[in-house]
Amino acid sequence: MWTSSQVALKTSDRRQDVDGESKELSRLLEIIGNVAAGNYSNDIMALTANEVPATVRIIAEAMGMMMVRVEAREYELDLLVQELRRLNEQIKHNSLQTISSMARALEARDAYTSGHAERVAAIAARIADEMELGPATVEMIRTAGLLHDIGKIGCSDRIFQPHEAKNPPEVVKEIMAHPGAGAEILKHLDFLGEVVTIIHAHHERTDGKGYPRRMKGDDIPLGSRIIAVADGYDAMTTDRPYQKGMTHEAALDILRKQAGSKWDADCVAAFERMQVNAAGAGTETAG
Repeated sequence: MWTSSQVALKTSDRRQDVDGESKELSRLLEIIGNVAAGNYSNDIMALTANEVPATVRIIAEAMGMMMVRVEAREYELDLLVQELRRLNEQIKHNSLQTISSMARALEARDAYTSGHAERVAAIAARIADEMELGPATVEMIRTAGLLHDIGKIGCSDRIFQPHEAKNPPEVVKEIMAHPGAGAEILKHLDFLGEVVTIIHAHHERTDGKGYPRRMKGDDIPLGSRIIAVADGYDAMTTDRPYQKGMTHEAALDILRKQAGSKWDADCVAAFERMQVNAAGAGTETAG
């Protein structure tokens, strides 16, 4: 028979064991909650020690093993995501290279426009940079400039044949369709984003007399307005069957005179500043 004092001591020890187990269990539940929220730590390892109550220790050990497996799978998943991103960038690069090759092949049909897309892309990017549009936007506009005439792939050879200054009506009709055709060709390449929209509107005019949708003013994407200036400048300063290329000064004078009607005034002003800055830096002007 236990004495009353022995019973009291045993009861006190049991109460302390229960209190200790309850405290460890509360800590275990807290750690499990953190793990469920995605906050991993090594705190759970402290609950796997021999002095920890068996029930809590067994659960902690199981949780520890589960965390190791989860972390390993997350690491593998992260590697897979990185590889998918790399492959996605490679696909984008290859697709853009293919389309760019198509644009260059298009220029081969007309010796007078050889190098036109690259020049327009370079000028447009410099205008965008002058307007402080940011590296990502500058690159987007450069890409749009490179591909702006891609819609002419679907045009007949007659638009590339020498004409007088005034094109025949059927040629005009084909030319006016090329911005929309370009947008249609590129629309499924989601990574191009706003490039497709810019290409579709690059022949619109500030006064609403452009094509194909007769957009006006700020309704025309800024990238399209920038490319219109670059495209117009290069067309004026390049030899064509119906005209000899103008001097830089003559082309700039026309841009100034038609700023606000044919071309966006802010874009023309940025183009002019770009020329001044380039001259001050001792670099070549766009042309």
